[in-house]
Amino acid sequence: MESHERLEGRAPAGGGPRIAVMGAGAVGGYLGGMLARAGADVALVARGPHLQAVRRLGLTVRGESGEFGVRPRATDSPQDVGPVDLVLFTVKTYQNGEAIPLCRPLVGPDTTVLSLQNGVLSWEELQEGLVVGRVLPGAVYIEARVEAPGVVRQQGGVCRVVLGEAGGPAGRRGEAAAALLRGAGVPTELSDDVVSALWSKWLFVSALAGVTTAGRLSMADVMAVPESRELVVRVMREIEAVGRKRGVALTDDVVEQTLAYMDAEASSMKASMQTDLENGRPLELEALNGAVVRLGRAVGVPTPANEAIYGLLKPHAGRWL
Repeated sequence: MESHERLEGRAPAGGGPRIAVMGAGAVGGYLGGMLARAGADVALVARGPHLQAVRRLGLTVRGESGEFGVRPRATDSPQDVGPVDLVLFTVKTYQNGEAIPLCRPLVGPDTTVLSLQNGVLSWEELQEGLVVGRVLPGAVYIEARVEAPGVVRQQGGVCRVVLGEAGGPAGRRGEAAAALLRGAGVPTELSDDVVSALWSKWLFVSALAGVTTAGRLSMADVMAVPESRELVVRVMREIEAVGRKRGVALTDDVVEQTLAYMDAEASSMKASMQTDLENGRPLELEALNGAVVRLGRAVGVPTPANEAIYGLLKPHAGRWL
């Protein structure tokens, strides 16, 4: 069918593949901008001043390799876009209750939905709210922010996507989505165990975001003090223990490798959850340390470090919802 041809990169006469970005803020805006520059027919689903600026002036992407502008379609109504070949789902996890139903008009019989949210359970929530079998779990590694309405800034040397099928080896739709992203200049890895990849990222993000946000400290300051550094390790060890109890195939040295990466990059690290707290926005606490606590209780693994962080941040988490 035509939609499969588009997704696999063989664009039919009507144009390139049709892609919608659900939640086109920093991460979604960057990926959507890269895909639009590569010739895809991209629709950005956004809201507020950012949406208005993209409608008026287009989207500006500023990255480590330079700056460019594109003029994708932009809307706050997925109904106006209709079914597409590929949906990138990049909304904040606390917006899922609202965003998942809104996403349904984008999903047709041949649509692939690539989940690129924080956490290890969000893709399952997305699949339950859409059509079983449509959702590909994925993880995006990037530091990005909305610098101004209509302007997305990507910084740092890390920018890649990992995706795959939840139940086994990557198939045709994973290969097709990866080919589109690679063709747009986004380094993308196909994984035959994407669940383990999600857990590895979750271990890192929950430790980084949880400790620095609860302490109102930079990662460099946290890592410089033995006691707070040990807290980071304890948070990761608890997540590792929960994952292993659930049968996740984490590498034997997942904590050591993550800690080495933190040591090397600490001076440039800042979690989006800490930025959200500083700017009076809701927090993704439930998808990070909160989920560690809940999953730990479900499998009988104690998570005292994550429980302490969760308790400290819980009063802030929903204040602005």
